[in-house]
Amino acid sequence: MLTGSQRAAQKAQTPRVIWFTGVSGAGKSTIAALVEQALHAQGKHTYVLDADIARTGLNRDLGFTAKDRQENVRRLAECARLMLDAGLIVLVTSISPYAQSRLAARDLFAPGQFVEVFVDTPIAVAQQRDPKGLYARYAQGQISQLSGLDAPYEKPTDAELWLDTTQLDAGQCAQQVLLHARMADFD
Repeated sequence: MLTGSQRAAQKAQTPRVIWFTGVSGAGKSTIAALVEQALHAQGKHTYVLDADIARTGLNRDLGFTAKDRQENVRRLAECARLMLDAGLIVLVTSISPYAQSRLAARDLFAPGQFVEVFVDTPIAVAQQRDPKGLYARYAQGQISQLSGLDAPYEKPTDAELWLDTTQLDAGQCAQQVLLHARMADFD
């Protein structure tokens, strides 16, 4: 059986997990897509592991209780670990509302393999964006347990990268991630 190091060497890159966290509508998926496009243009082997997409398949049996949200993050982290072993740069987009769940995800990886990116967006801004219509549905009483409103979102205190989306647009945020990637020797 091949090792992760052999797979990474074949791809001529250092695999990493870049874990984007923030409330719904923060811009995690948009930023990750821009980062992936840029890395792809550089010949890097990547994969965006989007929690919303995972909930339609791998995690379709999970709801939005605290326990289910923690399990959602655990499964995403395990998938990311497998992808990292395949030699990929994995971009995970997940609200991941609990600090303990993010720490448990980080603990699956060797030092330096996991980069937490906090996409910091005030709830009021996320509500204005509302790309999935979740905040509108919440306001109409159609859904509950929305992270940052009536369900917790524990902001990271030790993320490797903090992106303030009130100061930077999605393209600028992606550039910050790519700059950090170069500084962290992702090549």
